[in-house]
Amino acid sequence: MRGFSHVLRFMAFGLLLSLIASLAYGHKASDSFVYYDQDESTLRVDVALRDLALVLPLDRNHDQLLSGAELRASRGKITGWTEQGLRLSNDSGVCRLKGQQWGLSSHSDGPYAAALYQVICPDNGMPTTLQYNLLFEQDPLHRGLLSIDTGAATTLKVATPDQKTVALAVNGDGTALALFGTFLYEGVLHLLIGLDHILFLLVLILPATLRKGNGFPGSRPGDTFRTRLWSLAGIVTAFTVAHSITLGLAAFNVVALPIAWVETFIALSIALAALNVVWPVLGRKTWKLAFGFGLVHGFGFASVLGDLTNGVSDLALALAGFNIGVELGQLALLVVAFPALYLLASHRVYERAVVPVLLVATGALSLLWVVERAPVF
Repeated sequence: MRGFSHVLRFMAFGLLLSLIASLAYGHKASDSFVYYDQDESTLRVDVALRDLALVLPLDRNHDQLLSGAELRASRGKITGWTEQGLRLSNDSGVCRLKGQQWGLSSHSDGPYAAALYQVICPDNGMPTTLQYNLLFEQDPLHRGLLSIDTGAATTLKVATPDQKTVALAVNGDGTALALFGTFLYEGVLHLLIGLDHILFLLVLILPATLRKGNGFPGSRPGDTFRTRLWSLAGIVTAFTVAHSITLGLAAFNVVALPIAWVETFIALSIALAALNVVWPVLGRKTWKLAFGFGLVHGFGFASVLGDLTNGVSDLALALAGFNIGVELGQLALLVVAFPALYLLASHRVYERAVVPVLLVATGALSLLWVVERAPVF
Protein backbone atom coordinates (compact mmCIF):
# COMPACT_ATOMS: atom_id res chain seq x y z
CA MET A 1 0.00 0.00 0.00
CA ARG A 2 2.85 2.37 0.81
CA GLY A 3 4.37 1.69 -2.60
CA PHE A 4 1.11 2.56 -4.29
CA SER A 5 0.93 5.81 -2.33
CA HIS A 6 4.37 6.73 -3.62
CA VAL A 7 3.19 6.00 -7.15
CA LEU A 8 0.18 8.27 -6.69
CA ARG A 9 2.37 11.09 -5.38
CA PHE A 10 4.69 10.65 -8.36
CA MET A 11 1.72 10.78 -10.74
CA ALA A 12 0.43 13.93 -9.08
CA PHE A 13 3.83 15.59 -9.34
CA GLY A 14 4.09 14.56 -12.98
CA LEU A 15 0.68 16.04 -13.69
CA LEU A 16 1.74 19.30 -12.05
CA LEU A 17 4.80 19.48 -14.29
CA SER A 18 2.74 18.72 -17.37
CA LEU A 19 0.26 21.49 -16.50
CA ILE A 20 3.07 23.99 -16.07
CA ALA A 21 4.65 22.84 -19.31
CA SER A 22 1.32 23.40 -21.05
CA LEU A 23 1.25 27.09 -20.14
CA ALA A 24 2.30 28.14 -23.62
CA TYR A 25 -0.77 26.58 -25.19
CA GLY A 26 -3.67 28.99 -25.60
CA HIS A 27 -7.35 28.29 -25.84
CA LYS A 28 -7.48 28.05 -29.62
CA ALA A 29 -5.81 25.28 -31.57
CA SER A 30 -3.12 25.99 -34.17
CA ASP A 31 -4.98 26.48 -37.46
CA SER A 32 -4.25 27.92 -40.86
CA PHE A 33 -7.06 29.01 -43.15
CA VAL A 34 -7.14 28.25 -46.88
CA TYR A 35 -9.88 29.76 -49.05
CA TYR A 36 -10.35 28.34 -52.56
CA ASP A 37 -12.67 30.19 -54.95
CA GLN A 38 -13.60 27.83 -57.77
CA ASP A 39 -15.14 30.48 -60.05
CA GLU A 40 -12.21 32.90 -59.75
CA SER A 41 -9.60 30.11 -59.54
CA THR A 42 -7.92 31.86 -56.62
CA LEU A 43 -6.41 30.57 -53.39
CA ARG A 44 -5.93 32.63 -50.24
CA VAL A 45 -3.80 31.33 -47.37
CA ASP A 46 -3.84 32.78 -43.83
CA VAL A 47 -1.09 31.63 -41.43
CA ALA A 48 -0.85 32.89 -37.84
CA LEU A 49 2.17 35.11 -37.16
CA ARG A 50 2.82 33.19 -33.94
CA ASP A 51 3.08 29.98 -36.01
CA LEU A 52 5.33 31.58 -38.61
CA ALA A 53 7.65 32.69 -35.82
CA LEU A 54 8.25 29.00 -35.03
CA VAL A 55 9.73 28.31 -38.45
CA LEU A 56 11.09 31.66 -39.67
CA PRO A 57 13.38 34.29 -38.07
CA LEU A 58 10.85 37.14 -38.21
CA ASP A 59 12.01 39.02 -35.11
CA ARG A 60 15.27 40.40 -36.47
CA ASN A 61 16.22 42.58 -33.50
CA HIS A 62 15.11 39.94 -30.94
CA ASP A 63 12.91 42.34 -28.96
CA GLN A 64 10.00 39.84 -28.80
CA LEU A 65 7.90 42.16 -30.98
CA LEU A 66 7.13 42.08 -34.70
CA SER A 67 7.18 45.47 -36.37
CA GLY A 68 5.72 46.36 -39.75
CA ALA A 69 9.23 46.79 -41.14
CA GLU A 70 10.25 43.30 -39.98
CA LEU A 71 7.16 41.76 -41.59
CA ARG A 72 7.75 43.57 -44.87
CA ALA A 73 11.38 42.47 -44.87
CA SER A 74 10.28 38.86 -44.27
CA ARG A 75 7.62 38.83 -46.98
CA GLY A 76 9.71 36.75 -49.39
CA LYS A 77 10.53 34.16 -46.75
CA ILE A 78 6.92 33.95 -45.58
CA THR A 79 5.46 33.48 -49.07
CA GLY A 80 8.23 31.09 -50.09
CA TRP A 81 7.72 28.94 -47.02
CA THR A 82 3.92 28.97 -47.51
CA GLU A 83 4.11 28.04 -51.19
CA GLN A 84 6.43 25.08 -50.61
CA GLY A 85 3.87 23.57 -48.25
CA LEU A 86 0.96 23.73 -50.73
CA ARG A 87 0.60 21.59 -53.85
CA LEU A 88 -2.44 21.87 -56.11
CA SER A 89 -2.84 19.51 -59.04
CA ASN A 90 -5.23 17.84 -61.48
CA ASP A 91 -4.94 15.01 -63.99
CA SER A 92 -2.69 17.12 -66.23
CA GLY A 93 -0.10 17.83 -63.54
CA VAL A 94 0.90 20.28 -60.85
CA CYS A 95 -0.68 23.73 -60.86
CA ARG A 96 1.26 26.96 -60.40
CA LEU A 97 0.57 29.66 -57.80
CA LYS A 98 0.89 33.23 -59.07
CA GLY A 99 1.03 35.84 -56.30
CA GLN A 100 -1.65 38.55 -56.43
CA GLN A 101 -1.79 40.27 -53.03
CA TRP A 102 -0.10 40.04 -49.64
CA GLY A 103 -0.91 41.54 -46.26
CA LEU A 104 -2.35 40.86 -42.81
CA SER A 105 -5.70 39.42 -41.77
CA SER A 106 -7.28 39.03 -38.35
CA HIS A 107 -8.84 35.98 -36.70
CA SER A 108 -10.11 35.50 -33.16
CA ASP A 109 -6.66 34.56 -31.85
CA GLY A 110 -4.65 37.37 -33.42
CA PRO A 111 -2.96 38.55 -36.63
CA TYR A 112 -2.28 36.29 -39.62
CA ALA A 113 -0.12 36.73 -42.72
CA ALA A 114 -2.44 36.48 -45.75
CA ALA A 115 -1.44 35.76 -49.35
CA LEU A 116 -3.76 35.63 -52.38
CA TYR A 117 -2.77 33.54 -55.42
CA GLN A 118 -4.08 32.89 -58.90
CA VAL A 119 -4.12 29.13 -59.54
CA ILE A 120 -2.88 28.22 -63.03
CA CYS A 121 -3.04 24.57 -64.09
CA PRO A 122 -1.26 23.04 -67.12
CA ASP A 123 -4.51 22.48 -69.09
CA ASN A 124 -6.05 25.78 -67.94
CA GLY A 125 -8.53 23.66 -66.02
CA MET A 126 -9.35 23.56 -62.33
CA PRO A 127 -7.25 21.85 -59.65
CA THR A 128 -8.85 18.73 -58.19
CA THR A 129 -6.65 18.13 -55.13
CA LEU A 130 -4.73 20.15 -52.58
CA GLN A 131 -1.82 18.66 -50.67
CA TYR A 132 -1.28 20.62 -47.46
CA ASN A 133 1.94 20.23 -45.49
CA LEU A 134 2.40 23.26 -43.24
CA LEU A 135 3.38 23.17 -39.54
CA PHE A 136 2.65 19.48 -38.98
CA GLU A 137 6.25 18.88 -37.89
CA GLN A 138 6.10 21.75 -35.40
CA ASP A 139 2.61 20.94 -34.05
CA PRO A 140 1.03 17.49 -34.57
CA LEU A 141 -2.35 19.02 -33.61
CA HIS A 142 -2.17 21.65 -36.35
CA ARG A 143 -4.89 21.66 -39.00
CA GLY A 144 -5.37 23.30 -42.35
CA LEU A 145 -8.99 24.49 -42.60
CA LEU A 146 -10.01 24.63 -46.25
CA SER A 147 -13.06 26.62 -47.35
CA ILE A 148 -14.23 25.74 -50.87
CA ASP A 149 -16.50 28.26 -52.58
CA THR A 150 -18.25 26.87 -55.67
CA GLY A 151 -20.43 29.92 -56.22
CA ALA A 152 -23.57 28.04 -55.26
CA ALA A 153 -22.37 26.97 -51.80
CA THR A 154 -19.38 26.97 -49.49
CA THR A 155 -18.15 23.91 -47.65
CA LEU A 156 -15.32 23.17 -45.26
CA LYS A 157 -12.71 20.44 -45.30
CA VAL A 158 -9.79 19.76 -42.97
CA ALA A 159 -6.19 18.77 -43.68
CA THR A 160 -4.52 16.87 -40.83
CA PRO A 161 -1.20 15.01 -40.38
CA ASP A 162 -3.04 11.80 -41.29
CA GLN A 163 -4.98 13.35 -44.17
CA LYS A 164 -2.74 15.83 -45.96
CA THR A 165 -4.40 15.54 -49.37
CA VAL A 166 -7.86 17.09 -49.73
CA ALA A 167 -10.19 16.75 -52.72
CA LEU A 168 -11.35 20.10 -54.04
CA ALA A 169 -14.39 18.63 -55.81
CA VAL A 170 -17.64 19.16 -53.92
CA ASN A 171 -20.32 16.51 -54.29
CA GLY A 172 -23.64 18.33 -53.93
CA ASP A 173 -25.45 15.24 -52.69
CA GLY A 174 -23.04 14.70 -49.83
CA THR A 175 -22.20 18.29 -48.96
CA ALA A 176 -24.57 18.57 -45.98
CA LEU A 177 -23.45 15.29 -44.44
CA ALA A 178 -19.78 16.13 -45.05
CA LEU A 179 -20.24 19.59 -43.49
CA PHE A 180 -21.92 18.10 -40.43
CA GLY A 181 -19.20 15.47 -40.08
CA THR A 182 -16.43 18.05 -40.39
CA PHE A 183 -17.86 20.25 -37.65
CA LEU A 184 -18.63 17.23 -35.48
CA TYR A 185 -14.95 16.30 -35.69
CA GLU A 186 -13.89 19.88 -34.98
CA GLY A 187 -16.10 20.02 -31.89
CA VAL A 188 -14.65 16.79 -30.46
CA LEU A 189 -11.11 17.88 -31.23
CA HIS A 190 -11.56 21.35 -29.79
CA LEU A 191 -12.83 20.01 -26.47
CA LEU A 192 -10.13 17.35 -26.15
CA ILE A 193 -7.22 19.68 -26.96
CA GLY A 194 -8.66 22.71 -25.13
CA LEU A 195 -6.72 22.52 -21.87
CA ASP A 196 -8.78 25.26 -20.22
CA HIS A 197 -12.09 23.46 -20.81
CA ILE A 198 -10.57 20.17 -19.67
CA LEU A 199 -9.29 21.69 -16.43
CA PHE A 200 -12.64 23.34 -15.75
CA LEU A 201 -14.49 20.04 -16.16
CA LEU A 202 -11.89 18.26 -14.04
CA VAL A 203 -12.37 20.70 -11.17
CA LEU A 204 -16.16 20.36 -11.43
CA ILE A 205 -16.08 16.57 -11.08
CA LEU A 206 -13.53 16.47 -8.22
CA PRO A 207 -16.13 16.90 -5.43
CA ALA A 208 -18.05 13.88 -6.77
CA THR A 209 -14.92 11.73 -6.40
CA LEU A 210 -14.22 12.58 -2.74
CA ARG A 211 -15.25 9.72 -0.45
CA LYS A 212 -14.10 10.80 3.00
CA GLY A 213 -14.19 14.58 2.80
CA ASN A 214 -11.09 15.46 4.84
CA GLY A 215 -12.15 19.08 5.19
CA PHE A 216 -13.44 19.59 1.64
CA PRO A 217 -16.82 21.36 2.05
CA GLY A 218 -18.12 20.14 -1.30
CA SER A 219 -17.63 16.45 -0.51
CA ARG A 220 -20.51 14.13 0.48
CA PRO A 221 -18.92 11.06 2.11
CA GLY A 222 -22.18 9.14 2.53
CA ASP A 223 -23.15 9.17 -1.15
CA THR A 224 -23.11 5.94 -3.13
CA PHE A 225 -21.44 5.61 -6.52
CA ARG A 226 -24.87 5.77 -8.18
CA THR A 227 -25.77 8.98 -6.34
CA ARG A 228 -22.49 10.53 -7.39
CA LEU A 229 -23.18 9.63 -11.01
CA TRP A 230 -26.56 11.37 -10.84
CA SER A 231 -24.91 14.43 -9.34
CA LEU A 232 -22.29 14.41 -12.07
CA ALA A 233 -25.01 14.05 -14.73
CA GLY A 234 -26.67 17.20 -13.39
CA ILE A 235 -23.37 19.10 -13.51
CA VAL A 236 -22.64 18.02 -17.08
CA THR A 237 -26.19 18.81 -18.20
CA ALA A 238 -26.04 22.30 -16.67
CA PHE A 239 -22.72 23.03 -18.37
CA THR A 240 -24.02 21.67 -21.69
CA VAL A 241 -27.25 23.68 -21.63
CA ALA A 242 -25.43 26.87 -20.66
CA HIS A 243 -22.71 26.83 -23.27
CA SER A 244 -25.19 25.68 -25.95
CA ILE A 245 -27.26 28.81 -25.28
CA THR A 246 -24.41 31.29 -25.62
CA LEU A 247 -22.77 29.34 -28.46
CA GLY A 248 -25.97 29.68 -30.47
CA LEU A 249 -26.48 33.34 -29.59
CA ALA A 250 -22.92 34.22 -30.57
CA ALA A 251 -22.89 32.07 -33.71
CA PHE A 252 -25.95 33.87 -35.08
CA ASN A 253 -24.58 37.29 -34.03
CA VAL A 254 -27.37 37.92 -31.50
CA VAL A 255 -24.80 38.63 -28.77
CA ALA A 256 -21.15 39.55 -29.34
CA LEU A 257 -18.54 39.96 -26.59
CA PRO A 258 -14.85 40.97 -26.86
CA ILE A 259 -13.00 37.68 -27.27
CA ALA A 260 -10.01 38.82 -25.19
CA TRP A 261 -12.22 39.39 -22.16
CA VAL A 262 -14.10 36.13 -22.75
CA GLU A 263 -10.85 34.16 -22.78
CA THR A 264 -9.69 36.01 -19.67
CA PHE A 265 -12.87 35.20 -17.77
CA ILE A 266 -12.71 31.55 -18.87
CA ALA A 267 -9.28 31.34 -17.27
CA LEU A 268 -10.56 33.09 -14.14
CA SER A 269 -13.51 30.69 -13.94
CA ILE A 270 -11.11 27.77 -13.59
CA ALA A 271 -9.34 29.40 -10.63
CA LEU A 272 -12.65 30.25 -8.97
CA ALA A 273 -13.96 26.72 -9.47
CA ALA A 274 -10.77 25.30 -7.92
CA LEU A 275 -11.08 27.68 -4.96
CA ASN A 276 -14.72 26.72 -4.52
CA VAL A 277 -13.78 23.07 -3.91
CA VAL A 278 -11.89 24.12 -0.75
CA TRP A 279 -13.78 27.30 0.16
CA PRO A 280 -17.32 27.32 -1.32
CA VAL A 281 -17.60 31.09 -1.76
CA LEU A 282 -19.81 30.47 -4.80
CA GLY A 283 -22.00 27.91 -3.06
CA ARG A 284 -22.11 24.15 -2.71
CA LYS A 285 -24.41 23.54 -5.68
CA THR A 286 -21.85 22.58 -8.31
CA TRP A 287 -24.46 22.40 -11.07
CA LYS A 288 -25.24 26.10 -10.57
CA LEU A 289 -21.55 26.89 -10.86
CA ALA A 290 -21.35 24.79 -14.02
CA PHE A 291 -24.30 26.61 -15.56
CA GLY A 292 -23.07 30.10 -14.70
CA PHE A 293 -19.56 29.62 -15.99
CA GLY A 294 -20.82 27.48 -18.87
CA LEU A 295 -22.47 30.58 -20.31
CA VAL A 296 -19.03 32.19 -20.61
CA HIS A 297 -17.38 29.06 -21.99
CA GLY A 298 -20.02 29.04 -24.73
CA PHE A 299 -18.70 32.38 -26.01
CA GLY A 300 -15.23 30.81 -26.05
CA PHE A 301 -16.48 27.94 -28.20
CA ALA A 302 -18.18 30.51 -30.44
CA SER A 303 -14.90 32.30 -31.15
CA VAL A 304 -13.54 29.09 -32.66
CA LEU A 305 -16.78 28.30 -34.49
CA GLY A 306 -16.83 31.81 -35.94
CA ASP A 307 -13.45 31.28 -37.59
CA LEU A 308 -14.49 27.88 -38.92
CA THR A 309 -17.83 29.05 -40.34
CA ASN A 310 -16.51 32.14 -42.11
CA GLY A 311 -18.40 31.96 -45.40
CA VAL A 312 -20.08 28.61 -44.73
CA SER A 313 -23.65 28.78 -46.02
CA ASP A 314 -25.44 26.32 -43.70
CA LEU A 315 -24.55 27.79 -40.31
CA ALA A 316 -27.29 25.93 -38.43
CA LEU A 317 -25.98 22.55 -39.59
CA ALA A 318 -22.41 23.53 -38.75
CA LEU A 319 -23.50 24.74 -35.31
CA ALA A 320 -25.32 21.47 -34.62
CA GLY A 321 -22.33 19.38 -35.65
CA PHE A 322 -19.88 21.44 -33.62
CA ASN A 323 -22.06 21.45 -30.51
CA ILE A 324 -22.67 17.69 -30.64
CA GLY A 325 -18.94 17.18 -31.18
CA VAL A 326 -18.14 19.22 -28.08
CA GLU A 327 -20.57 17.08 -26.06
CA LEU A 328 -19.08 13.84 -27.37
CA GLY A 329 -15.60 15.04 -26.43
CA GLN A 330 -16.87 16.07 -23.01
CA LEU A 331 -18.51 12.69 -22.41
CA ALA A 332 -15.39 10.85 -23.55
CA LEU A 333 -13.34 12.85 -21.05
CA LEU A 334 -15.75 12.16 -18.20
CA VAL A 335 -16.10 8.45 -18.99
CA VAL A 336 -12.33 8.10 -18.64
CA ALA A 337 -11.61 10.59 -15.85
CA PHE A 338 -14.40 10.02 -13.34
CA PRO A 339 -14.05 6.23 -12.84
CA ALA A 340 -10.26 6.55 -12.64
CA LEU A 341 -10.42 9.31 -10.02
CA TYR A 342 -13.13 7.49 -8.07
CA LEU A 343 -10.94 4.38 -7.84
CA LEU A 344 -7.96 6.47 -6.75
CA ALA A 345 -10.13 8.10 -4.07
CA SER A 346 -10.17 4.84 -2.09
CA HIS A 347 -6.55 5.52 -1.14
CA ARG A 348 -5.76 8.03 1.60
CA VAL A 349 -3.10 9.80 -0.44
CA TYR A 350 -5.69 10.86 -3.02
CA GLU A 351 -7.45 13.41 -0.82
CA ARG A 352 -4.33 14.28 1.19
CA ALA A 353 -1.95 14.82 -1.72
CA VAL A 354 -3.36 14.29 -5.22
CA VAL A 355 -6.42 16.55 -4.91
CA PRO A 356 -4.51 19.45 -3.24
CA VAL A 357 -1.81 19.25 -5.90
CA LEU A 358 -4.41 19.25 -8.68
CA LEU A 359 -6.22 22.23 -7.20
CA VAL A 360 -3.07 24.27 -6.58
CA ALA A 361 -1.61 23.50 -10.00
CA THR A 362 -4.88 24.21 -11.78
CA GLY A 363 -5.45 27.45 -9.87
CA ALA A 364 -1.90 28.69 -10.47
CA LEU A 365 -1.99 27.86 -14.17
CA SER A 366 -5.37 29.52 -14.70
CA LEU A 367 -4.24 32.71 -12.91
CA LEU A 368 -1.18 32.83 -15.14
CA TRP A 369 -3.53 32.52 -18.10
CA VAL A 370 -5.53 35.45 -16.73
CA VAL A 371 -2.40 37.62 -16.78
CA GLU A 372 -1.44 36.30 -20.22
CA ARG A 373 -4.86 36.87 -21.79
CA ALA A 374 -6.17 40.04 -20.14
CA PRO A 375 -5.91 42.97 -22.58
CA VAL A 376 -5.04 45.36 -19.74
CA PHE A 377 -1.65 43.76 -19.05
